[in-house]
Amino acid sequence: MRLTRQHAARLLASAAVAAMLAISVGGCTTTGDDTTGSIGSTSAPRSDTEWRRAAAVWGERYHRNPADAEAAMNFARALRATGERAQAVAVLEQASIKNPYNKALLGDFGRALADAGDLRQALDVLGRAHTPEAPDWRILNAQGAVLDQMGRHQDAQRHYASALKIMPNEPSVLSNLGLSYALSRDLKHAETTLRRAIAQPGAESKVRQNLALVVGLQGRFAEAEKIASADLPPDEAEANVGYLRQMIAQQSASRKHGRPQLPAPDAGS
Repeated sequence: MRLTRQHAARLLASAAVAAMLAISVGGCTTTGDDTTGSIGSTSAPRSDTEWRRAAAVWGERYHRNPADAEAAMNFARALRATGERAQAVAVLEQASIKNPYNKALLGDFGRALADAGDLRQALDVLGRAHTPEAPDWRILNAQGAVLDQMGRHQDAQRHYASALKIMPNEPSVLSNLGLSYALSRDLKHAETTLRRAIAQPGAESKVRQNLALVVGLQGRFAEAEKIASADLPPDEAEANVGYLRQMIAQQSASRKHGRPQLPAPDAGS
């Protein structure tokens, strides 16, 4: 069975920055405490059509008043979800000029910059989105994801550790930490951390797929296939296992030539 882009995105979604997919919004959800407006209320958009409808609604409100932080944030989230990364950055940049102390807005701006591949500016903006006196675990998690994209894995892991002090056993942070270990070639700790992540309530299926990849990279391919196939319909399980085989073959080749090209930690949406 040929792997569709939808299946590949589901396997690799490490909701991903630039070439390493750190802040991909293919599965962008807005259900956290930093969410505002209708996108984050009773039900978040799920389909491309719903996201485009949300973009039209929030875009109209934003264009009436570009200083409206809520409108800017929700408009930008919808733009990112439909692949309009550069426009999302522009919207949030203008809104942040008009709302320089709105930390939720700065957090979204930083994530959008990372999504667009501007990692250094993303790190700078995310650093202004919270303070040492009032740290935000979501921002710490996003900073860690950006640092991993920059190859600064030890710095990233310190940020994840700080986030876990605030929100112990948060699956999204544990997932990022596990991938960070994998990127730094510590597959044993990567596996342990990802297993801890999937054991938490609310862990997403992408965490299980990342665990399957890490297990497969250690040569336990039958176990990796079993993990990759769990809780999926047969067609998706077959596609994921096929993609897993492809990824592991690529990793085997890349290990001979330098840094592994694994899915990257997720800075959030």
